[in-house]
Amino acid sequence: MIRPTPFLRLAGLGLLMASGGASAAVTFSTFIQSSDINATLGQNNTIAITYAGDKFVGSVYFGSNNLQLYQSDLNGGNVQKFGAPMPSGGGEPVVAAGLGQAGFAAGAIYASGSDSRIYRYASSGGSPVLFGSTDDGSGVRQIFFDPGSSFGGRMLVTTTSGHILSYDSSGTRTLIASVGEDTEGMDIASSHFGKYAGQLLVASEGSGQIRAIKSDGTVTVLQLLNASGGAMRISAAETVSTVPLDLGVSGNPLEGFYVANYATDVQKAGASQFSGLLGDTIVTSEFSSNSPLWDLHYNGDALDNFTVTQVGTLPAQSEDGIFVTAQRINDVNNNVPEPEALVLPALLAAGLAGRRQRKG
Repeated sequence: MIRPTPFLRLAGLGLLMASGGASAAVTFSTFIQSSDINATLGQNNTIAITYAGDKFVGSVYFGSNNLQLYQSDLNGGNVQKFGAPMPSGGGEPVVAAGLGQAGFAAGAIYASGSDSRIYRYASSGGSPVLFGSTDDGSGVRQIFFDPGSSFGGRMLVTTTSGHILSYDSSGTRTLIASVGEDTEGMDIASSHFGKYAGQLLVASEGSGQIRAIKSDGTVTVLQLLNASGGAMRISAAETVSTVPLDLGVSGNPLEGFYVANYATDVQKAGASQFSGLLGDTIVTSEFSSNSPLWDLHYNGDALDNFTVTQVGTLPAQSEDGIFVTAQRINDVNNNVPEPEALVLPALLAAGLAGRRQRKG
């Protein structure tokens, strides 16, 4: 949710900023220039960004082109309109790209104009087609594709009413859980999260709570501690992004964390900056400037709590973000085999060709 003024501490809700801990180490650089977005859409108030194989696709907040998505190349340049505008919505459009699982086409774009409707675009753009809607008419807050097996590779959606929904590729929805308040960012907990591994982590901006949700709908509010061991919540919690265990292993410079930096541009932090945080989860706070990044580190099942430490700052206001890894690059690009996986088939083909030639 956009906040035009800095978020203030609300003592009555116990919303506190973590203190102490690691010094801010994650730094960002501009990936998609403000001027390029503005030249394309006439506005540059960035809200969401996703990786879509041969491009990045993003959205902007309000204004005359609020429902028109844009795209850039893999270097953040060549910014242009993506597809036709969504026919409904307004406010904070969200976007996500299919991972080629559970019948969802790899690289297809799913988007919502923050109303109850979700639209599908072909990976090349074109006109959006209505895919589905929320169960209670509430607004879509985030769209996310399960990258593994925890939720069957399906599309997951959070809403303004706090419903957590699952969709199959036909648009049929299932209510997983209801947390009773506006809920936005989400990602899957890594194997470093002990008993929470594989569960869906979601953030509620208003309360600052982070919850873990099992596929059977069981909801647990995570116990967060600041560096001094005191209980806390994360003020204006926005994105939830688990640092992949394989982040950076390919050496591909495309890997890293990309985030919409409202109201200007899209920022990137390279994979190497998260090398000491693999398996942890990054949560950003939606401050109007200098939005902090928090690292959630699980202290094990015996303690069943998380130490929260600030590890960086965005230059402006944090909105939607995503980690791009070698695995995501592979998934979104139609699950193309890694080069070494092609070696054996190629050798076999060459051998068969040689046999045919000798027989002739």
